Amino acid sequence: MSKQDIDELVESLTRDRDELRLQFHLFKSEVRDEWAEVEKKWANFHRQASVTSAAAGEAAGEIGAAVRLLGEETRAGYRKIRGSLKAP
Repeated sequence: MSKQDIDELVESLTRDRDELRLQFHLFKSEVRDEWAEVEKKWANFHRQASVTSAAAGEAAGEIGAAVRLLGEETRAGYRKIRGSLKAP
């Protein structure tokens, strides 16, 4: 995963997160619990993305794969929350 890939993933997830944060007041209690869990993933992802972006060589590839997976899990959490907001 290149620095550009990581930066693009961070930007994309930041947009998703910011959009949902604006709608936070609409969250039901169970969605608030889900949000708390995804926020933990976000914090971990953000830390790891910063480290990976600064790393070089083979180790960066291994860390990059882990960061990509964490980013995908975070994105899935945001999508689940977004879907919950659209449900009746």
